[in-house]
Amino acid sequence: KMVMMSRMMAVAALAATALAEQASPIGKALQLLGDMQTKIMQEGEAAQKVYGEFSEWCEESSKNFMHEIKTGKAEVAELEAAIAEKEATLGSLAAKIQKLAGEIQVDEADLKSATDIRAKEQSVFEASEKELIEVVDTLQRAVGILEKELKKGGASMLQLKGATNLAQAMGVLVHAAMLSTADSNRIAALAQTSSDDGDAGAPAGAVYESHSGDIVQTLTGLLEEAEGQLEEIRSTETKDLQAFQMMEQGLQDEIKFANKDMAAAKSGLAQSSEAKATAEGDLETTSKDLQADIEAKADLHQECMSKAEDFESETKSRAEELQAIAKAKQIIIEATGGAESISYGGSSFVQTAARSRLSSKADLAGFEVVHMVRDLARKHSSQGLMLLAQRMSSAAHSQSADPFGKIKGLISDMIEKLSAEAAADATHKIYCDKQLSETNEKKTEKTTEVEKLSTKIDQMTAKSSSLKEEVAALQQALSELSSSQAQMDKLRSDENAVYKSNKADMEQGLSGVQMALKVLNEYYAKDAAHGSASGSSSGIIGLLEVVESDFSKNLAEIVSTEEAAAAAYEQETKDNAVEKTMKEKDVEHKVKESAYLDKESAALSADRSNVQAELDAILEYLSKIEAECTEVAETYADKKAQREAEITGLKAALDTLESETALVQRHAVHRRFRGSGIIAA
Repeated sequence: KMVMMSRMMAVAALAATALAEQASPIGKALQLLGDMQTKIMQEGEAAQKVYGEFSEWCEESSKNFMHEIKTGKAEVAELEAAIAEKEATLGSLAAKIQKLAGEIQVDEADLKSATDIRAKEQSVFEASEKELIEVVDTLQRAVGILEKELKKGGASMLQLKGATNLAQAMGVLVHAAMLSTADSNRIAALAQTSSDDGDAGAPAGAVYESHSGDIVQTLTGLLEEAEGQLEEIRSTETKDLQAFQMMEQGLQDEIKFANKDMAAAKSGLAQSSEAKATAEGDLETTSKDLQADIEAKADLHQECMSKAEDFESETKSRAEELQAIAKAKQIIIEATGGAESISYGGSSFVQTAARSRLSSKADLAGFEVVHMVRDLARKHSSQGLMLLAQRMSSAAHSQSADPFGKIKGLISDMIEKLSAEAAADATHKIYCDKQLSETNEKKTEKTTEVEKLSTKIDQMTAKSSSLKEEVAALQQALSELSSSQAQMDKLRSDENAVYKSNKADMEQGLSGVQMALKVLNEYYAKDAAHGSASGSSSGIIGLLEVVESDFSKNLAEIVSTEEAAAAAYEQETKDNAVEKTMKEKDVEHKVKESAYLDKESAALSADRSNVQAELDAILEYLSKIEAECTEVAETYADKKAQREAEITGLKAALDTLESETALVQRHAVHRRFRGSGIIAA
């Protein structure tokens, strides 16, 4: 029945709409204010949606820039490390090239000097060999001629027997045209040389008496002496040539290997220079890109913060406008009830009767509105709406002159309160979004910085440890090299001492054998009376000659072996010196680099501690702001939807009350017009 009455009242209200609008401008003003509230809230919802999408775009763009910046910084660090490594390599290779160039220059100078000396020695040898060959040839011909003439026994032999010395004998042979003057001079010069050397029994001043064979024996002795000298200079030339060839081969090998090392070093220098140039170009490009990303991120941050501040300002302004409108409606409702009746409703008996009827219908309208608010409170489990329903019920049953106005005031107050809460929640949501976004961004930035510093520290620590291990290995190698060189020095010293002792023994033995041979040869050549023993003496002399040959051969081998060992020792010593210098340079470079890395690592550790302290403060603040801003039981969207539903329901209730008021006012006006004789359409 109450529902039917309500429908009848609604139909009556619709029928009198035009008249009510003309009769009650206050109602029209309240309706316009309500429409304005609805429009402002709709604009706020649209702005909230746009800002939400913009906020998501800001967050996503910021993450992308953070990733690009992190990647760019890592690439810059890698390129800077690569450039530093190439610079160190270039310095090492340049020093090596300079050192090799100096060694090659010294070796080439030594080789040229040795080659010049060898050429002079060979020239002297060839001249001496030629002269001795001619002397040997002359003596051989002279001995042959004398032996032939002795067999003939001609006048020349009578003249030879009368010669008292070698010079006279040679003069006889020249006079007899048996020898040339040049040949005679060569023999005389050889004899003079033998006499100057202090040889016992030199034939230059010998008196040959009547022994015609003495001249032959003398020339034979000179022949043997010339052949011995020839053999000696040839042996010396062979040794000198072998020594030169060994030295030449050693120097050429050193030059060849040094040139090979230099070519490799120059190739490495070119490659390192190219790699360094490439890395520097990449570093320049990457640094520019990184700077561009940093600037773009800063611009993005500024733009997003500006938009957030604008949205916050607009939201605050919108909330203040809603509060002003709600307050204006409340004032109009509470303050204009009587004036509205006087201005638009009259003060006749009919009006009094109408007011009486309005009071009688207030119970029905109040019950309906209270029922609507109570259902709304149950639907959303709102204690505030339930309390409002109770207060509205009390107002509806009160004896107030204007119960509808009081109920309208209660509803308007609740709408204003809910609108203010919505505005406060929106402002708080903006604040939380801004603080969480900025704090998370700082957290990501500091976390990335800590990770980057930790990576650099770990890399530097690992490289420093590796360098220290390499230094220890190099120092161990240097110690072993020094020990090996000391052993080589001792062994070389021992070998040289043995060589000197053996050489002295061999030279003494060879000299003794040669002296014995000379004594025997001179003795048996001088005294023909021992001809009967010539067979035995020849055997002894032959045996001693074999011994002499063996001694000479062994002496030459000892000397050759010593020279080869000395050359090998010198080469090995030189190689060890080069290796020692290079390893010491490596140790020096690696120690400096390790110390630099330790220093930089310590500095970065201090930086990391500072950044970690900043990160800890950021995390503490983030935990606090998350506790403040994170909804546990319900999300902001759920609260916003519930509040909008509550406001919509309250507006519907308010509209119902305003409709009831308009209906009663129209009915009162209609009756007033009928009492005056005017029929309302």
